[in-house]
Formats: sequence, C-alpha cells, structure tokens
Amino acid sequence: MNDKLIQLAERRERLIAQAAAQRTALAQNIEPWRIPLARVDLGLAALRFIKRHPAFLVGGSILFAALRPGRVMKWLRRGWVVWQMIPRLRGR
Repeated sequence: MNDKLIQLAERRERLIAQAAAQRTALAQNIEPWRIPLARVDLGLAALRFIKRHPAFLVGGSILFAALRPGRVMKWLRRGWVVWQMIPRLRGR
C-alpha cells in the first residue's frame, strides 16, 4: 500500500510539472495575439455602446452631414449597403 502511495505521489508531481510547462508554452504562443485581441475587444465594446445608445450615432451622423454636405450621399449609399449586409452575415 505504501509503494502505491509513493507511485501516486510521484505521478502527481510529474503531472503538475507537465501542466506548468504546458501553461508556459501556451502563454508564449498566445502573446503575439494579445494586442490584436485587445483591439477587437475595444471595437466590440464600442459597438455594444452604440447599440445601447443609438442617439449618439444619429447625432454623429447629423454632425457629419453638417460638416461635409457634399459627401453625405456617398456615405449614405455605403451605409445602406452595410445595413443590408448585416442580416445576411448574421444568417451565416
């Protein structure tokens, strides 16, 4: 019985060391993705904010139209295309 406990303790130590090595390797492999994923997270947070406060989007659009009236139609067409593409992308 004592030998079995010793074997279990040794196996446990090996498994703990292996898990630590795997965590270190995973941290090194994920490091290059840290900054891009943080940017994506900020973008998603901005989209959630706009979804909760659509008045800011309308106000920004009105301000944009007031500052650049010649380009408004061009941007409205682009916006309309994006608006139509959103449900199609959600369907996938």
